[in-house]
Amino acid sequence: MCCLYGVIPVEFFPTHYRLEMPTKATQDIAAGDSQRIVTSAHLVSEKSPELSEFEFGLIIASHAFSRWMTRCMGAAGVKDMTAVDVLVLHHTNHRGAEKRLADICFVLNIEDTHVVSYSLKKLMVAGYVKSQKKGKEVFFSTTETGSALCLRYRDVREACLMPGFSGTQDENQKLGEFAKLLRTLSGRYDQAARAATSY
Repeated sequence: MCCLYGVIPVEFFPTHYRLEMPTKATQDIAAGDSQRIVTSAHLVSEKSPELSEFEFGLIIASHAFSRWMTRCMGAAGVKDMTAVDVLVLHHTNHRGAEKRLADICFVLNIEDTHVVSYSLKKLMVAGYVKSQKKGKEVFFSTTETGSALCLRYRDVREACLMPGFSGTQDENQKLGEFAKLLRTLSGRYDQAARAATSY
């Protein structure tokens, strides 16, 4: 499994996370790649065993990212925010532009508007976000306190997260390519979710 710092050896993971591929699939891959790091061996498809590896990486990365956001916000001075609260606050603050509830949900790809609505209510009670009604629409933006909190979060991010990255052109290019891949795959999972709804 690859990470920004190199390759994590197979031996790093407990045996029950490893998968010996079926004979037919093993014939199609190099001998050194017969063991794959997965969390649900019964879901592995011979069509793309690498997809299961990607999904395992996505699972642990998503939990790590959520944990990072809450810890970073805690270090910035607010310890009771959820990961969704942090995401909503930062996007509301994005470029200083007012945003509707639907806009925030769309960009963050959150289907349940009630989740974002509840988060916005908590942020408004805390004094980080304000709302303004224009006609039939309600627009949200950060207060001065909210904007200042976002900047403190950035300071912690620069101090704690960024030293782990080299900032080289090669690494940044790989990160950019991986970001494009994630956006592409998110579309495929969304399409599969729609298909599963009517399956």
